[in-house]
Amino acid sequence: MNGNELTKVVQWLLAGRRAETGRLTLVHEYLKNRVCDIYVPKSATAEYRKLVEQARFNILPLLVSSVAQGLFVDGYRPSGSVDNSPVWDAFWQPNRMDARQTGLYRAALQYGLSYAVVLPGEDGKPPVITPYSPRRLTALYADPINDEWPEYAVSIGTPRPVIDAASPTEMVVTITVLDDEFTYTVDVPAAVVMPQTNREYADPLPFEGLAIDYAKVKVETHGLGVCPVVRFLESHDDLDDGPQGIVYPMLPAQRQLNQTTFGLLMAQQYAAFKQRWVTGMAIAEDADGNPVEPWNAAVNRVWQSDSPDTKFGEFGQTDLGGYLDSRDKTLLYVASARQIPPHTLVVGNAVSNVSAEALAALEAGHQLDIGEHKTSFGESVEQLLRLGGKAMGDETTWEDTSAQVVWRDTTPRSLAQVADALGKLATQLDIPPRALWERIPGVTDTDIQRWESMAGDRDALGDVAALLAQPEPGAEAPQVPGAEEGDPDAEPTGGGPDEGVPAAGT
Repeated sequence: MNGNELTKVVQWLLAGRRAETGRLTLVHEYLKNRVCDIYVPKSATAEYRKLVEQARFNILPLLVSSVAQGLFVDGYRPSGSVDNSPVWDAFWQPNRMDARQTGLYRAALQYGLSYAVVLPGEDGKPPVITPYSPRRLTALYADPINDEWPEYAVSIGTPRPVIDAASPTEMVVTITVLDDEFTYTVDVPAAVVMPQTNREYADPLPFEGLAIDYAKVKVETHGLGVCPVVRFLESHDDLDDGPQGIVYPMLPAQRQLNQTTFGLLMAQQYAAFKQRWVTGMAIAEDADGNPVEPWNAAVNRVWQSDSPDTKFGEFGQTDLGGYLDSRDKTLLYVASARQIPPHTLVVGNAVSNVSAEALAALEAGHQLDIGEHKTSFGESVEQLLRLGGKAMGDETTWEDTSAQVVWRDTTPRSLAQVADALGKLATQLDIPPRALWERIPGVTDTDIQRWESMAGDRDALGDVAALLAQPEPGAEAPQVPGAEEGDPDAEPTGGGPDEGVPAAGT
């Protein structure tokens, strides 16, 4: 692209970024527990504001973790193979994706999508995977729903001050634009790529003043033939606007939880205890005419008055049960909407004294939800590994569209239950036991390879022992003393009863 084309592409990309900045920023603020949504009047006291600060009852990170902790890719099998593809050890493992893959899944669950950029390595090193949140990368697709690869993408760096600028507040950001052949890196004003936002609204700053000085653009070739950006979608259920993530639809429930918690704290602070009152009694005063408290209340003291008109009474405390029940009902709604087991949110005593079968039934919907996300994210991981194969020059991996990822089994089951089920599969259905090793929860491909090596060593030792037990070739069978040649029924010499032992019955 020349300077004019690059400027237009940057404008398009930043316009797309600005369109989604409001929603992404709102979700991010809620996840970081920076939003409470409780009305605070201007005349509010410090005590009131303190209760508002304490009213955050944030369950949104738990919604993300409950799904993300069940997602872990353990291998990548080419079509027709039971072993991992070469790109697994040459591309996935060097990029430390066993640990870093979680960030891609969490960002997609939070915001609806995330990205991974693959660029060729330098000096013979493996290609590099860089995960991105949608707050730091924006991609434009000709067809956002159906296209596999974007037309263009832009990644956003961290704002930094301009050292030699006249104003100390002048900030710039390094952006990198990617297309199907090149990467373009240049500095632009920070205010252009990071607009002021107000919840779901982003300040629509004009782009007409944005001009790219092509002489300052650093252009590099990646030569992959596609824009090297892989998109991770939280789901494929919305064919109109795309996914929103699992957090954004739950924001109204989160606001309700905060409001209910604030009411609970207010009642707990001011009305959750009994208050006593007295009427018909003169208030004593000290020498200076100041009223004196007539009693020092304590559990071992009795109030009394010599006036027949004095009456004692008390105001009952506020019942907090209504607030707690209201919060539990909201949590039950969240558990139902997100298919999360109620015991994960610790909703009152809704799941007390239930059997193991009932707990498994409560987990069923959650496991279906995790399975749906495995299907969605699995396609993106396969696309990522195919692109890594292309960056390594492995055309076979790039063209293999039937390869599949292997997900770790994170279903909560006891080891005894799993062992019993796998044992029955091996004995009753005649499935090879080694084929069932990967069905054991928590077992990795490294474990299976080590077991196969140990099993192979054990088989080899058994073969050696059997070989040593066989007679040497050409050796004659040992002769039985006293036996005549050709008489198979001959008794060996000394084979009868001992001479010193009397026969039975004598």
